[in-house]
Amino acid sequence: MNSPRYIRDVALTLPISDESYLFGIPAVQHLIANEKLSIKSPVTFFVGENGTGKSTLLEAIAVAYGFNAEGGTKNFQFSTNNSHSELYKHLTLMKSAFAKDGFFLRAESFYNVASYVDEVNARDSYGGTSLHRQSHGESFLALVQNRFQGNGLYILDEPEAALSPMRLLTLIAEIDMLVKNNSQFIIATHSPILMAYPGAEILEFSENGVQTVSYKETEHFQITKNFLENPEIMLRYLLET
Repeated sequence: MNSPRYIRDVALTLPISDESYLFGIPAVQHLIANEKLSIKSPVTFFVGENGTGKSTLLEAIAVAYGFNAEGGTKNFQFSTNNSHSELYKHLTLMKSAFAKDGFFLRAESFYNVASYVDEVNARDSYGGTSLHRQSHGESFLALVQNRFQGNGLYILDEPEAALSPMRLLTLIAEIDMLVKNNSQFIIATHSPILMAYPGAEILEFSENGVQTVSYKETEHFQITKNFLENPEIMLRYLLET
């Protein structure tokens, strides 16, 4: 892939208070031990179990870059719940180019973003129809297909939350078109469909830190594959009393 990496490295700036909860997050521990996290591909996936810090780090990267903490562009100026961590204050982002466009899509606060779009009467940039008047999945795709313009940095937190398997395939196609139009994606996901995107770098977060893995090495792929091949056996094992 020849698309630019608008964010090339993520480094941690110390000091952090010894009493900070951030020290207990595996992703932060990795940054402390390794000084930085390199982003090597135009499409990078953060994957791993809940609690390993992938979404916390993704959110901090977005806020450090200048995006609104609840999602949107750099121009979105609203806050309904100040729930993001202080990690962004301790991040330094090394950039290799200037992104002309950008968006932070955060699944859990997308409702607030949709409300803000209506409030500022910006629906025309999102397909012309209120995002609230569409299904959750339709509104996600309307955002990507109408608002993402290319030459941009797009940070997505669990975009699969609203999408069916078929719509996930549509999202992969949209991502590919945008990458070919000089875009970079950093995506936190649990979806083995989405992380199959060809050429993507997969960074797996765990209690042992962060490491690059191949698609078929991910726990997400292996568990899904085993389940689909032997659902009866796996369910019988899980549901034994």
